[in-house]
Amino acid sequence: MSDARKKILIIGAGPGGLTTGMILASRGFDVHIFEKEKIVGGRNAEIVQDGFTFDVGPTFLMLKDMLDDVFARSGESSEDYMRFTRLNHMYQLAYEDFNFDVYDDAVRMKAEIKKHFPGEEAGFDRFMARESVRFEKIKPFLARNYTSVRDFLDLNVIKTLPQIPLGKSLFEYLGNYFKAEKLRLAFTFQAKYIGMSPFACPAFFVILSYIEHAFGIYHVEGGLSKISKAMAAVVEKKGGTIHLNSPVSQVLLEGKKAVGVTLKNGEKVYADEVVLNADFAHAATHLFPEGVLKKYSPEKIAKKGYSCSTFMIYLGIRGEYPDMKHHTIMFAKEYRKNVERIFKTLEVSEDFSFYVRNASVTDKTVAPEGMTNIYILVPVPNNASNIDWNKEKETFKNIVLNEVEKRTPIKNIREHIVTEKIITPLDWEASGVYRGAVFSMAHSLDQMLMFRPHNKFEEIDQMYLVGGGTHPGSGLPTIYQSGMIAADLISEKYDQKKD
Repeated sequence: MSDARKKILIIGAGPGGLTTGMILASRGFDVHIFEKEKIVGGRNAEIVQDGFTFDVGPTFLMLKDMLDDVFARSGESSEDYMRFTRLNHMYQLAYEDFNFDVYDDAVRMKAEIKKHFPGEEAGFDRFMARESVRFEKIKPFLARNYTSVRDFLDLNVIKTLPQIPLGKSLFEYLGNYFKAEKLRLAFTFQAKYIGMSPFACPAFFVILSYIEHAFGIYHVEGGLSKISKAMAAVVEKKGGTIHLNSPVSQVLLEGKKAVGVTLKNGEKVYADEVVLNADFAHAATHLFPEGVLKKYSPEKIAKKGYSCSTFMIYLGIRGEYPDMKHHTIMFAKEYRKNVERIFKTLEVSEDFSFYVRNASVTDKTVAPEGMTNIYILVPVPNNASNIDWNKEKETFKNIVLNEVEKRTPIKNIREHIVTEKIITPLDWEASGVYRGAVFSMAHSLDQMLMFRPHNKFEEIDQMYLVGGGTHPGSGLPTIYQSGMIAADLISEKYDQKKD
């Protein structure tokens, strides 16, 4: 790198942009992150309301070693910034007729399988043994950058391809290990992490369930939003600057080269390289001059496949509920029909699946004394459905609360509500999420790896993409990976030594 520090401009202080920023700042680059909100984090931010602290989005921390690696590359330790708790009881799956508890201990896990699905416990051993081999071979595959077809046709990549199960859905593939449908669902619901149906999600994503059982699930004291705060602290410690309340209105171009941004207030900011951490589909349709993008024109963006959306309810309630697990997933009585309505007919019905987090059972810092922090997520269609959520919001909220009362230890919930906040798919879209699809582009085979937007943007020079809408995909660990790939690409361009 020359004597003059290269200026890196990052659009968005989500986990991908923060990852790139902290690594590049630690390597001596002049990093500037422009964030439209008043706080960092994007969908990994916090909501502080009436003494309660809610995570906006992610609540499961998987592959903690990936997060540790981000901090290590920045010359820091995550343990110096956050307190982690490994959840030995990972979550409870509630079917209509019984509850199934999921542990990260193999002995307890097999005992639970034997209790509810006698004779199937040997399938768990086969699952862990076979998928561990597959994971170790696939992991480097996800860490690669796919700038060109040549990267995909690399000999090491070609050798890895047989490890990717093709032609089967996640649900079908689990039939290699388990016969009972409800047991298969216990290993396929993780498709919700990427906003897909387990009956359409590629079998490749069986690695999500394996990762949980092999490496565990963690909670961060104060909520997973504390990760974003810690990352921002590292960026600033290493000399980077985070500009809050600074929305970008357009990427500045010289021909097909990104040279900076125009802020909403009209100010122009120039840089040597630009990193885009906004929702990719939204950015492609809003942040570039008309006609510039060809491969990702508004018309082509509209034809892409997208994830579902979510209806969110954040509640602060009086009382404590020690019998309510930290993570609980409630399956619809007719799960297949519920999934079809979300992804095919784009409907919402009264029989739906939903997720409840009672973080207070583990972490007393997220709610005032004697009170409970409740997070409710309901997968719903994205805004291609044309559902008028402004009209339906209160009705659907009450339907959800009725189900919470029926299926959890929390009774008469409305009488105990101290504070509440609701986020609908329309709210997600208004915040800059294309169609309100919170898990971005669908992770179908034709939208994965080299077929997903590249970390070095193929349409614009001097521009890099990070976040769930680019390679490797949605979910915190893969978003961190996208940030690390972008940081390494920029470092290599300027001959800056990587860690």
